[in-house]
Amino acid sequence: MDWQDFAQQMATMARDLSAQDCVSDMFELITTSATELVEGCDAAGVLVMREDRVRTLAATEQWVTDSDRLQERLQEGPCFDAARHRDGERVYRVVDMTAPHQRWPAFASSARGLGVGSMVGVLLFTEDDNLGALNLYARHPGRFNEVGEASAWVLASHAAVALSSARVHEQLEQAIASRHVIGEAMGILMAGHGLAENEAFNVLRRFSQNHNIKLREVARHVAELGALPRPEHGGSGSPGT
Repeated sequence: MDWQDFAQQMATMARDLSAQDCVSDMFELITTSATELVEGCDAAGVLVMREDRVRTLAATEQWVTDSDRLQERLQEGPCFDAARHRDGERVYRVVDMTAPHQRWPAFASSARGLGVGSMVGVLLFTEDDNLGALNLYARHPGRFNEVGEASAWVLASHAAVALSSARVHEQLEQAIASRHVIGEAMGILMAGHGLAENEAFNVLRRFSQNHNIKLREVARHVAELGALPRPEHGGSGSPGT
């Protein structure tokens, strides 16, 4: 594929990303696009880290997920390091999985059993977010050249911007939904107990703080059941608690 074709396909992918309804669909499109756009790529996945725990958000093949689990168990590997942004690098690679590897020796020797010949991990990030890693796999050694890695980096950069925007959109929708349910709960308390608006909100806020329950969860309970949750230690669940 020449660069003109690549650019056209990238433009198509960018439009398709913006048309997706949820983040999970975006991840699936990104990984599928990687196998189509990056020369030598047989499979792809997106991995994120939560402390030292690995979560596979999308994978085109089961052995991609198996590789993620392996890196989590061994606490080493190119995708593992890419997702943690260790050493400040943005691209991590294993050119030949069949040869001894100094940086990830345990992973390289075990990954051969999964059928991995070579791989590249590319950081998914924006200026404000580290979103994980886009990981590309090949069945045979030496499949990813400089052009392939450059293609992967361009793909990851487009994907990171789209994912970051989608996450902001989801957070905004969640905030709007929370605001709506809090307003509904306040209305129930105002009608049922003759409270003013600020008094109803303070009832929800105090209950949230005193019982270590998120405000939106307290509000959801009131909206659904018409009363404050019953504290674990007992109590009436009335606005005076």
